[in-house]
Amino acid sequence: MHYTALIPAFNAADTIEEAIRSILTQSVAPRQVIVVDDGSTDETAELAGALSDIVRVIRQENKGVGSATTTGLAAVDTPFVATLDADDLWQPNKLALQFGHLQRNPDCDGVFGYMRTFGEGGKGGEVGPGWSRTTMLLGTEAAMRVGPVIDPPGARGDMIDWIARAREIGVRLDMIDEVLSLRRIRPGSLSYGRDKARDRGYAKVAWLALQRRKQKDRGE
Repeated sequence: MHYTALIPAFNAADTIEEAIRSILTQSVAPRQVIVVDDGSTDETAELAGALSDIVRVIRQENKGVGSATTTGLAAVDTPFVATLDADDLWQPNKLALQFGHLQRNPDCDGVFGYMRTFGEGGKGGEVGPGWSRTTMLLGTEAAMRVGPVIDPPGARGDMIDWIARAREIGVRLDMIDEVLSLRRIRPGSLSYGRDKARDRGYAKVAWLALQRRKQKDRGE
């Protein structure tokens, strides 16, 4: 099955090469890797573009990870798209297991998997379901029906909102209970720890979900 791997990236020079290599070494290789450089001021774009002929770099002004993801989705021309955050990694058999699940479940539109955290000094090791960009494989047509990925305040909650919207329009998303991806934990990353300002994004997506529910109840 043909798929495009998509990475939104901002100032990810320290991790982008390792992230892309985890894509290029998949047992089911991608047709293309799209890296959307969201206004980086480091060498993210240059490092990404030098790794392989199948890597395409799209540059845009800094707008946020949701906007970068949306830009990348618009450029996908394969039946499936798999996404990855720029500081995370895929296990080598990730796509093989996910495509196997889709073949056994033809009514399924997309599939996620478990993640294991890792970090410096042996930190991490926690395992759990990864309803996130780092584990997602989805039919491109279904992704386009869901629409843009928003950028909530604090840059947290974008995929929570997007997955919720997908389910609301009937997109079937399944979870494989095997570790398919590795989530890097490090100070300074968007998802690291609790942060009152950044956590406002979660409140925003909850409010948006409530507004959609009210509209549905009113028949709008």
